[in-house]
Amino acid sequence: MKNYKKFWKLGIEELGTKDFDINKDGELIVREGNYQYNILDLIKKFGAPLEILFPWLVEKRLHNLFETFNYYLKAFNYKGKFFYHYPMKVSQNKEVVLPLISEGANLEVSSANELWLVKKMWEQNQFDSRIKVICNGPKTNYYLSLISELREKNLNIIPIIEDLLELQALINYRGDVGVRVDLDVRVKSHWDKKIDRFGFSWQEILDLGRIRNLKILHYHNGKQVERLEDLVAQAKRGMEVYVKIKEKNPTLDTLNIGGGFAVSFTKKRMYTLDQGVKKIIKTLKKISEKMEIPPPHLICEWGSYIVAPAQITIFRVLFEKKIENSIAKKWYIIDGSFMNDLIDTWAIRQKWHVIPVNFMKEKLSRVWLAGSSCDSDDKYTAGGNYILLPRLDELGEAEDLYIAVLDTGAYQDALASHHCLLSSPAKIVAQNGILMVARKRETPEEVGKLFGW
Repeated sequence: MKNYKKFWKLGIEELGTKDFDINKDGELIVREGNYQYNILDLIKKFGAPLEILFPWLVEKRLHNLFETFNYYLKAFNYKGKFFYHYPMKVSQNKEVVLPLISEGANLEVSSANELWLVKKMWEQNQFDSRIKVICNGPKTNYYLSLISELREKNLNIIPIIEDLLELQALINYRGDVGVRVDLDVRVKSHWDKKIDRFGFSWQEILDLGRIRNLKILHYHNGKQVERLEDLVAQAKRGMEVYVKIKEKNPTLDTLNIGGGFAVSFTKKRMYTLDQGVKKIIKTLKKISEKMEIPPPHLICEWGSYIVAPAQITIFRVLFEKKIENSIAKKWYIIDGSFMNDLIDTWAIRQKWHVIPVNFMKEKLSRVWLAGSSCDSDDKYTAGGNYILLPRLDELGEAEDLYIAVLDTGAYQDALASHHCLLSSPAKIVAQNGILMVARKRETPEEVGKLFGW
């Protein structure tokens, strides 16, 4: 008998599917401790397309991150402290941000509007005064005014200086500041650019000399860094630059290694959290000992790692269409849109792990998926390969086939659009066995209003 759980790559910790399983009826279930959610039952209750967010998975991965860093800090006798800053751009959903704050995460914002949300929480006393907020991204006058306002209200807020204009604008800032360096290290990632418009070169920072209240050196080399050696190489280079800058800026005591930790979106085995953290801390400890300086405190902003696996997106297969002379045999047309709901499919050719929600033990067919817009780019072909899904002609007409796209919690909501005026999926939150509707499915009238109708 086939091991269907293994076939669909479920129940595997390092692939982010440890809490996913199949019941005896061939249906997808997600386990929160001893409680379990039958995804087909949720679809029948709330309809499709549907996004299902599991905040407890966000909390679980954050705890794992803290435990792993703190374990290796102690194992290598690394005297610096570790801080996690959640980058809000990954998902600004309240149901993600508040659980992370409550479990010990600090925040990173990249726009005035994100900082406005922080201001709202701060003024409503929704988080402890120990929280720290890092401000990245281009600083408009409004953004700068919010930073100063919140600093005056005793929020521990640290702007990261990106260019000379920001340096001048923050010259009299009364709190700690950071500076961003564009590392001369290139990595294989989704953001593999020869020229980066953010930050200074390390030589430019040295030429600036003493920077008032400089606390943090920050770099960010890319999203989804695919190779462990690249992840470690950029940390090593960041530390080498840190040593040079600290000579002129003795107040500098923190290295922010940015984001980029890879998620196994296609469920291929990659480097693990344990491997990545161990090698980074070991490398930084070795350099600090060689240069005879205290090891810096560490910040990371690994957002996709924390949030992506905590959401799945559900579609219903509407009908099929035959494909001639192709590795895939049929188109499966879904009731949603990749260009609208999972924009990274189109924007950066993101590959996903797609599995059936029901009929998981039936015969399979090689298929491509197509969205319900009129755009020929509204499709998912697994990079020209194929997706294995149950054969519709084997199912009869008794019940619809539903599919789940895993790891959709990062970026997709904020980047979602309304191509062809299609409605966004409904979103529900599943936590402690309780279901909450976070966003209703949009009506034509609601979508039309967005465009002035």
